[in-house]
Amino acid sequence: MIPRYSRPEMASIWDPATKFRIWFEIEAHACDALAELGVIPKEAAKTIWERGGKAEFDVARIDEIEREVKHDVIAFLTHLSEFVGEDSRFVHQGMTSSDVLDTCLNVQLTRAADLLLKDLDALLAAIKKRAFEHKDTITIGRSHGIHAEPTTFGLKMAQAYVEFERCKERMLAARKEIATCAISGAVGTFANIDPQVEEHVAKAMGLEPEPVSTQVIPRDRHAMFFATLGVIASCIERLATEVRHLQRTEVLEAEEYFSEGQKGSSAMPHKRNPVLTENLTGLARLVRGMALPAMENVALWHERDISHSSVERMIGPDATVTLDFALVRLTGVIENLLVYPERMQENMDKLGGLVFSQRVLLALTQKGASREDAYRFVQRNAMPVWRGEGNFLELLKADKEVSAKLSDAELDELFDIGYHTKHVDTIFKRVFGKA
Repeated sequence: MIPRYSRPEMASIWDPATKFRIWFEIEAHACDALAELGVIPKEAAKTIWERGGKAEFDVARIDEIEREVKHDVIAFLTHLSEFVGEDSRFVHQGMTSSDVLDTCLNVQLTRAADLLLKDLDALLAAIKKRAFEHKDTITIGRSHGIHAEPTTFGLKMAQAYVEFERCKERMLAARKEIATCAISGAVGTFANIDPQVEEHVAKAMGLEPEPVSTQVIPRDRHAMFFATLGVIASCIERLATEVRHLQRTEVLEAEEYFSEGQKGSSAMPHKRNPVLTENLTGLARLVRGMALPAMENVALWHERDISHSSVERMIGPDATVTLDFALVRLTGVIENLLVYPERMQENMDKLGGLVFSQRVLLALTQKGASREDAYRFVQRNAMPVWRGEGNFLELLKADKEVSAKLSDAELDELFDIGYHTKHVDTIFKRVFGKA
């Protein structure tokens, strides 16, 4: 995590002080359950909560202890004992380090997921607003980067909306999958701790008990979580790339908001660059890159090893913090996006009506021409227009083989832009319902 691409609310989830507070809560909730089972005195459990709950855990002190003992959980427990006193001997009864570490990680990932879901809701609202604003704003659709047929800018936004709706559904599923708890002891057999303790801690921490934890929570759950973040990042990049293309000087159908006093280049004062969406493209690469190590973490040795640990200490905060920042940045880009309908019309007119070529092709086949002949008639009139040699409609009217099949009036009708937008309302109802 670096401050430039971090937002405080998400970054705080990964703050060491937050982590140690979660560790304490896991241990204290376990003590409550152990007390109810009669394993430890109820008064001890109460003392642990009272003294540990009021404690301000000293990260530097824990680090100091860890430098000696070379074990982070032991260092924490030692520091906790400095607050709790004699009753600290009842903390961590029957538990192993992974019970604390894995449960804490899943608490953090679940909280991160909740923030990401809020981010997605805000982005969806921004996209929806722009979609309805430009539902009927005609623009050219492109395939291979080349003018294809007319569409609307609202449809571009509607496509992005359903894509991020799918992202939200995936995030909800990933949250559910990662929200598990393991308090099962060494090699996950519950030999020294009752399964009821796990059930109690899971409920208290908003998690579900892991069916079989083998000392660690299976990492296929984490692989799916980070893969989901990677897919969301890819969807961010897709929309960011669309904005970048639309902002190119030769296109300039939409562009990022350029604020008063903003400067685009240290050398060229005229520049207005798509810096935000370029930044989003780079951030998406980072988040995607963290999915693969998560997948490689799945294959651990036997009941447990810690080859996954160093990976997760990095990708847990970095992936969630980066994606959170990217989603919020993309929301701002969409909310403030400058859209230029007049330029869209100008660009569509540049090809002199070629965008209606398919409709002419189909009309000729309806009038009895073979598809091969119809394609040849249309293409031979289209190619001169590509070279700047005339208007497509006028060339078609002057073509004897075309005019033998289609009258001037019929050709005029084929160049009606409304033909291409007649189902926009139907698509919007599919996407947004009656909204």
